[in-house]
Amino acid sequence: MMGSESPHPPNVSQTWGKDLFQVLDALYMDEMVKSIHNWMKSHASSGIVTEKPMDTCNRLKMTEDVYILIVEGFLLYNYEPLNELWNRRYFLTLPYEECKRRRSTRVYQPADTPGYFDGHVWPMYLKYKNEMEESASNIVYLDGTKSQEELLSSVYNDIIQEIKRLREGNQQVTA
Repeated sequence: MMGSESPHPPNVSQTWGKDLFQVLDALYMDEMVKSIHNWMKSHASSGIVTEKPMDTCNRLKMTEDVYILIVEGFLLYNYEPLNELWNRRYFLTLPYEECKRRRSTRVYQPADTPGYFDGHVWPMYLKYKNEMEESASNIVYLDGTKSQEELLSSVYNDIIQEIKRLREGNQQVTA
């Protein structure tokens, strides 16, 4: 919760007897963009805030220090102002049955009502996944059925390769 604001964003709708947070309007996306921009300003130039930050390729050539911000959440690639910030995009996929099983093991307050997963959660996942695929590029799909160690290793190795590419200047990146 931020300041004296309500614990719920203003556009949270209700159905199924509970608040719906699987919609873009229910999230503080503008605040997230602002936070990411602030992080980029304070870390992107080795602690020195410049009026116009250097591009990522030049920064990596000039310093051994590399700052990496990993932003985790759903609907990240469905909000255009955020799409302009990502160097890499990772998306965990899960088959329907596994996703439903995992959701059923979580404890929510209030609890999911019968039919909530099939009637809202899964359809919203499919809707936003389709929208994401239409608007975002360079998405690395990760198999969410793999172990956390395998997933972390895969992302880590990909980030290391991306840093090497950026240092070599073979890829234009805007941040």
